[in-house]
Amino acid sequence: MSERQPTLRERRRSETRRLIQTHAVRLFTDRGYDAVTVADVAEAAGVSAMTVYRHFPTKEDLVLIDQPARLIAERVAASSATQPLVRRVGGALVDAATVLTGGDGDELAANERFLLDCLRLMVSTPALRARHLDSQYTLQQAIVDALGDDMTDPDASFRAQAATSACMAAMHTALTRWTEDDGQTKLPDLIARALAASFGNEAVASHQKD
Repeated sequence: MSERQPTLRERRRSETRRLIQTHAVRLFTDRGYDAVTVADVAEAAGVSAMTVYRHFPTKEDLVLIDQPARLIAERVAASSATQPLVRRVGGALVDAATVLTGGDGDELAANERFLLDCLRLMVSTPALRARHLDSQYTLQQAIVDALGDDMTDPDASFRAQAATSACMAAMHTALTRWTEDDGQTKLPDLIARALAASFGNEAVASHQKD
């Protein structure tokens, strides 16, 4: 079965959302998060404040990236249940990072810079840290659900949650290093290295062979 293609309305909505968020992150980075209003973002993006709120209910949402959760959950769900949990989760994290920082030439540079700026804002802005933690919890739950284990089995649930938490801790270490060196090392490679350091090379063997 072929994957459903987005409708014209969905594509336009996605383009508008990305336009608004790109201007917001640029303004937050240049002026500081607290110094920029939603009205400022709307003016820069050439849309109304109502349009901004339609896509981003709160100012904090302008910095959060919801795409990774969907990408990671989809890849975890598509992975083989015969693989170790850390390989299923770790492989999905690496694959999602590859998509988010992918592209050629200017597109690649823009994608990486956008993600770097978002991460820096979430780490350095007190008003965003709580929302960032909430988003990480939501991502963890999405991964656990995507693993498809019998959550009525306490042992299976515990194993899934423990493996997911450990993989996300490795990813956090990679993200921190990535922002510290200003994206000089490819993010998927850093995540793979962090996973290998935590669980051994077998945790990312399937990714390295692709």
